[in-house]
Amino acid sequence: MTRVLRTFARRVGAVVAECNEAQYRLLMLRLSPDRYPVGPDQLPDTYREFLFRTSGPLVHEPSAAVRCRRQNR
Repeated sequence: MTRVLRTFARRVGAVVAECNEAQYRLLMLRLSPDRYPVGPDQLPDTYREFLFRTSGPLVHEPSAAVRCRRQNR
């Protein structure tokens, strides 16, 4: 019985952690300065504009090994 509860708690924790990570990534994408110019898909006109667009925090992508371990849990 305790083994079942531990497994259930681990799965709930994994879901909560994944939701937290997705929420953080969505927040970073929404706050990205690249989303607000008139043409976000256009190239920047000046070096200054390029620096502004890339000034936001970079979202860390987990390595393939870490993603694989998460899926196998």
